[in-house]
Amino acid sequence: MNFLAVYGRVLGLLKPDRGIAVALVFGNFFVVGLQFAEPVLFGRVINILTQSDTISRYVLYNKAELLLVTWTAVGVASILANVTVAVHADRLAHRNRLAAMAHYFEHVLSLPPAFHRERQSGRLLKMMLSGADGLFGMWLSFFREHLATFLATLFLLPLTIFLNWQLAMALIVLVVVFCTFTVLVISKTETAQRQVEAYHSALAGTAQDALANILVVQSFTRLSEETRNFSRTTGLVLAKQFPVLNWWAVLSVVTSASSTITIIAIFVVGTFLHLRGEASIGEIVSFMGFATLLIGRLTGAMGFIARLFMQMPILVDFFAVLDVKTTIHEQPNAPALKIQVGEVKFEHVGFEYIAGIPTVNDVSFTAHPGSVVALVGMTGAGKSSTMALLQRYWDPTKGRITIDGQDIRHVTLDSLRGAIGVVFQDSLLFNRSIRENLLVGKPDATEIELHKACEMAEALDFILAQPDGFETMIGERGSNLSGGQRQRLAIARAILKNPPLLILDEATSALDAATESKVGQALRSLMAGRTSFIIAHRLSTIRDADEILVFEDGRIVERGSFAALLAAKGRFAFLVETQIMANTTH
Repeated sequence: MNFLAVYGRVLGLLKPDRGIAVALVFGNFFVVGLQFAEPVLFGRVINILTQSDTISRYVLYNKAELLLVTWTAVGVASILANVTVAVHADRLAHRNRLAAMAHYFEHVLSLPPAFHRERQSGRLLKMMLSGADGLFGMWLSFFREHLATFLATLFLLPLTIFLNWQLAMALIVLVVVFCTFTVLVISKTETAQRQVEAYHSALAGTAQDALANILVVQSFTRLSEETRNFSRTTGLVLAKQFPVLNWWAVLSVVTSASSTITIIAIFVVGTFLHLRGEASIGEIVSFMGFATLLIGRLTGAMGFIARLFMQMPILVDFFAVLDVKTTIHEQPNAPALKIQVGEVKFEHVGFEYIAGIPTVNDVSFTAHPGSVVALVGMTGAGKSSTMALLQRYWDPTKGRITIDGQDIRHVTLDSLRGAIGVVFQDSLLFNRSIRENLLVGKPDATEIELHKACEMAEALDFILAQPDGFETMIGERGSNLSGGQRQRLAIARAILKNPPLLILDEATSALDAATESKVGQALRSLMAGRTSFIIAHRLSTIRDADEILVFEDGRIVERGSFAALLAAKGRFAFLVETQIMANTTH
């Protein structure tokens, strides 16, 4: 994405505020016109003063008074116009910055797990904050300052030709030199600046990775090594950034030099023309004013372009994330899922993360209403992927999945996922209060429902023992709680949601035997009357399952009850025997 394309897209984000944006364009046109008028009026005043020996004092006074009154009115109008433009530009930039952040945040949250597995959350967060700040700075600077420069250069600079074309040429040459050298600097530094921003993103990712694993860093005495890794990346940033800064410093020097040369040229050419009777002193003064005004605006524009250029890689990354298309599409006007009895069917379902390598291969089964179906197998056998397909984190590449006869691809995502309660192997808690974490699935739950769910999950006692009870902050990923406490909160969260379908992904893996027994009873109560799926590694927890599906290489290789599969002495029996031997060894 090139410089102009990025800039055009940034302005395109203002479509919801197009009315204000257009008004700001006209406001800037008015500001520039008034600023253009001031040097003209100043020159006219100088001309009158230089004619004081040739015209009567009465005529001189009247002309001067009229010009001074007009000049004062123009000055006041210019101040008011600038204030109005600045206020509305500020509001436009702030409002759309927050809107851009909200849009980015919502978009990223809607993307499937595959997207998030490939990207660090620290980098995504940096892209959001840096991108939104870059957009804000561009909108604010453009409408408050640099749109006027563009309008003055494009529309008003040519008008100076009608005042005096010889002096106007000096100004036009200044603009041409500035634009030419700016384009040259951009072409010389574009690739290097992209590398700089890539290293900045790497810095954010490195820092986030270390902070997220602070216990590993400290317990494995990685402090010095992680600091060195960070320092190495900062060294790479500087190595690439300094040449870029050198080019922009040269541009600054060239701009200042050309500005000085332009003012001298106007004075020299103006003096020569005046001596020949082709330019008045007032015209020379007016063009000096034009040059000063234009030089000031071009200097500001150079800083703006430099910032824009430095931020372009950030904005490119920001837009690249916004351009990521979700693989899960909701059909227009899709109906909500209607749960009648809760029958789930997988019909010859297949799925591939990588083309030609099936993760789930020709899986067919029926989970009858109110039944408990267990999915077992070695790590990577396809159990979790099968349940991810039920929640539409991906769509099958073959076959279909139905709930009460409704293809899950034809109903709304919210209604589908709202009908499914999940207790993950990793409890996945927010850095919020215990109450806020519990209310994730049912925000309108009553205090009685909240206490009952926690009691069923064997969580109420430890919650009430916390310093602030349900208002206790639990830290990032629940770091202030033990593994068992985190898991019991996750179970209470699912109980509170009270869904018609339930997925337990090693729901009791972090609990001790005594607590697991108590929570197991709560889970059995929760599963009663619901179609439930248990992803299990601890095979003793699925003795009461109505059907056990044994997965291997993405396929179901065995199915049946616990007793029947043991009697068959097949793959499941081997898994049970292996686990018993492992437990005995320990």
